[in-house]
Amino acid sequence: MEKDILTLGIESSCDETSVAIVKNGRQILSNIVDTQIPIHEKYGGVVPEIASRNHIEAISRVTKKALEEAKVKFEDIDCITPTYGPGLVGALLVGLSYAKALSFAINKPLVGVNHIQGHIASNYITYKELEPPFLCVMMSGGNTQLIHVKDYTEFEVLGKTRDDAIGEAFDKVARVVGLRISRRT
Repeated sequence: MEKDILTLGIESSCDETSVAIVKNGRQILSNIVDTQIPIHEKYGGVVPEIASRNHIEAISRVTKKALEEAKVKFEDIDCITPTYGPGLVGALLVGLSYAKALSFAINKPLVGVNHIQGHIASNYITYKELEPPFLCVMMSGGNTQLIHVKDYTEFEVLGKTRDDAIGEAFDKVARVVGLRISRRT
């Protein structure tokens, strides 16, 4: 019987601090998200410096809660996987620096994750039978892309926006017409 692989994933590319524990790449044992939406609403959008500071305040607490919910300890973790980009530089640095320090402290490998590829890979959790090749429409933050997923680690961008991403365009229209912007449904 093969040993289960436990991954501690850290996401801090914009305004939410998230830590998840994933078993064998497809089963979420915990996913703790500390959102900053209420903080940034009064500014009409994410303020990068404020986002970075809030990540610093949240990351240790969110990590501890993710471990508790998954009922695992640092010793049980096989690798640390932080988002390394794209995203807000300061916010990414908080998550990446924490992950590097944690990786060193508990002597576990560090494997950086591309934010866009992470979104694509999340489909494997929702659709456990999904295997490449397939087409993926990516709409995340400032990114809107049509991607041919050739294999688990081989991607070809077939097209992308040249100016505003779809999500940003929706946010701008909502502001103009006076609708409340909610990023979660």
